[in-house]
Amino acid sequence: MFKDFSFPKATPWLERVWQDLQPTPGRLSKTLRMTFSSILVLVLMLVLQMPDIAYGLYFIFLIGRESPSVSLRTAFGSVATIALVIVAEMGVVILSDNDPMARVLSVAIVTFVGGMILVSTSQPSLGTIVGFVYCVVIGFWEHRAPEDTLVKNSLRLLAAFAIAAACGVAVEYVFGARSPAKRLEGQFRVRYQALEDMFSLYALEISPKQRFDAAVRVSRLAAAGQSGMMDLYNQIVDRDLDTGALPIGTRVHITMLAELMDDSAAFGLQSETRDDPEFRQRCARIAKQCGRLIPAAIPQSEKRLEPGPQTTNSLLDRVEVTIHSILVMPVDLGAAKNKELAVLPSRSVPFLIPGAIKDKDNIAFALKISLCATLCYIVYNAIAWPGISTSVTTVMVTGLSTTAAMKQRFTLRILGSLLGGLILGLGTIAFLFPYMDSITSLIILVGIIAFVASWISVGSLFNYLGLQVAFAFYLVALLDFSASTELAPARDRFVGILFALVVMWFVFDRIWPVRTVTAMRRVLSSVLRSGASLFLLIDAAEQRDQLLRETEGLRDRVGKSISALRTMSEAVEYEFGVDRGQHIRSSELILQISITAAALIWNQVAVLHDEQDIDFFLAEPGLVEMRRKLADQMNLMAEAIARKTGFPSESSASLASPSLLNSEHNGEYTRNTIARYEDLQNLASALSREA
Repeated sequence: MFKDFSFPKATPWLERVWQDLQPTPGRLSKTLRMTFSSILVLVLMLVLQMPDIAYGLYFIFLIGRESPSVSLRTAFGSVATIALVIVAEMGVVILSDNDPMARVLSVAIVTFVGGMILVSTSQPSLGTIVGFVYCVVIGFWEHRAPEDTLVKNSLRLLAAFAIAAACGVAVEYVFGARSPAKRLEGQFRVRYQALEDMFSLYALEISPKQRFDAAVRVSRLAAAGQSGMMDLYNQIVDRDLDTGALPIGTRVHITMLAELMDDSAAFGLQSETRDDPEFRQRCARIAKQCGRLIPAAIPQSEKRLEPGPQTTNSLLDRVEVTIHSILVMPVDLGAAKNKELAVLPSRSVPFLIPGAIKDKDNIAFALKISLCATLCYIVYNAIAWPGISTSVTTVMVTGLSTTAAMKQRFTLRILGSLLGGLILGLGTIAFLFPYMDSITSLIILVGIIAFVASWISVGSLFNYLGLQVAFAFYLVALLDFSASTELAPARDRFVGILFALVVMWFVFDRIWPVRTVTAMRRVLSSVLRSGASLFLLIDAAEQRDQLLRETEGLRDRVGKSISALRTMSEAVEYEFGVDRGQHIRSSELILQISITAAALIWNQVAVLHDEQDIDFFLAEPGLVEMRRKLADQMNLMAEAIARKTGFPSESSASLASPSLLNSEHNGEYTRNTIARYEDLQNLASALSREA
């Protein structure tokens, strides 16, 4: 099965960090906007002499920047949520007369609700905000102070967030990007062009240096990941813009392309020079295929019925598997239908994920988050050490549903706290503040820190490190509108982070562990079940309009699930133990299966939107029976993957009769569907052998 070769996993850490810091399209512009927003917030809060500057400056990093409208929606939703949280906090205090037990119970309940929002809605960031802000504001009532002062502290915190939101949105509306569809087309074009150039060179007898230079270009684009392209995609979705020449199923295509870039970069940088004819022929074929996939150069619909590669023993095999999945995605249904299928408008995406609230895994995750936050809250109050209250907020901003993802965030949070809090924060207090006597010097200092943190946060691999550098520095050095003169707060906050690390390690990794590969299996199972439900939905819906409406939510869930699988696969390397290598191989195979499943699902969605042949597609009894068998098989496959067991294979002869395969109206659809299912079945069988 897979060898342990991939990009960037096999790359040394320092080289990976360096690659992640390289300039990528749009990175400088986004960094400058975040820096300018931070400076505006700092100036306004200093002029108004407002406390909680640290929270206001940090909020700049949480505002969405895919488009001005996304920034406005994110900011408004976040501030409204914070206002509701503060109302809830005051309600708890008033109704319980500030009873300590009521505060403890409220922390347990609110953090549980925040955890459920995180995993059960299409706006997971609101869950983090709910838990984070509530734990901050309820902490105000632990201090001996007049009640009106404590109420004002909560309202000032809300004002700090509101000022940051207003500044961030204003900067985005003035300097935000335009023409996202054309820019996204350009992102597709530059990547496919780089791939075509690299594989063309590998197909020729040419110097190793030229090949290496082309591979370096691909690796730099691969290091940018999928986040920048997803930002542009979300902008198109949010504003319901014209999609131009973007391909059908753009969200899934972005994830497929990111995986193709990773595999190709690993191949280009790690493979040895080979001059045998078969090797050059394979590279030439891949180069030609990449050239065909450049936007505006995509060919008209064509028959691509050849089965995909059945083995993935080498990097070149993996490149061929991924590009095959991209090629078998639907291509052309006419300009209007292509635009309809390229993106799904945000108004069509439900807030609640269907079935997520009742999912026992989601409930278990929310309970773990609640347990960790409540334990931290009880302990720091029991030992009367309010300085380590950062342990509670750490739980909310760090907690994820899998062990490796949690360890990944904890690693980056500790590094960010060391760099931003202990080194930059304490260094500023000890060596710079004594010599700074004007607002200009403070603006320059904060501008430099904001630029560095923003640049890191826009990366694809270590973006969370940038957020933590900013948060730790602001919390240590700029907690109030006057310069900090004490070193103890920085020590206490770092101890709080370490304490949260111990508590979450104990709960998530010892008491209630969920390995990342296990979570990936569950997500993949949900993708396969979505495909099965699509096959059944096709024949169950009474009207075509109803069918198309019901498939919209399914399209969104599948696209987000596959994007999440890619993100989780990057966190698997943070798992520990003797089976770590197997986990990495399984995660790579799971991602390939999801990409192959996407091709199968999207071919069905495309046919549903093809009005010319839809009557034959829905009415043919043989197709109804074939779809029922495929749904049954995909459900069996999903169950087997979740339980790590085998499943019975289904031959093409048992899925469709020869007359159906050779039918004038339905033959091409039938052969395409069966070919895509066989690709899926081959990879799923390989995963069952891996288990």
